[in-house]
Amino acid sequence: MTQSTIEQAKVVSREEWLAARKELLEKEKQLTRQSDALAAERRNLPWVKVEKEYVFDTQKGKKKLADLFEGRSQLIVYHFMFGPEWEEWVAKLGRTRDELKSIPMPPEQRKRLLHQYASLDPKPQ
Repeated sequence: MTQSTIEQAKVVSREEWLAARKELLEKEKQLTRQSDALAAERRNLPWVKVEKEYVFDTQKGKKKLADLFEGRSQLIVYHFMFGPEWEEWVAKLGRTRDELKSIPMPPEQRKRLLHQYASLDPKPQ
């Protein structure tokens, strides 16, 4: 908050604050319900069959898209969009891995999930 914001803040009784807070809470709940409904719509989008034979250069040699799953049922592919001169890719890759690992999920689900990282630049190996 800036100093001018603090000076302009309205001071009210606890009862007035509580009424305003409850009104805001109802709006927050409505927004959450809308967000949940939108996420459900996204999950229910139809799928597209991948018919093209994608081949990737990996640390273990060339692999087809299906091979990237390594027997797991879920795959997250993070595509780096940077040029060959960009040197901060190591820090970005580490942050991205940490963020994905921090997503709470049951251990049995985590075992089914594999993270892969893709780039046109060969550095992130």
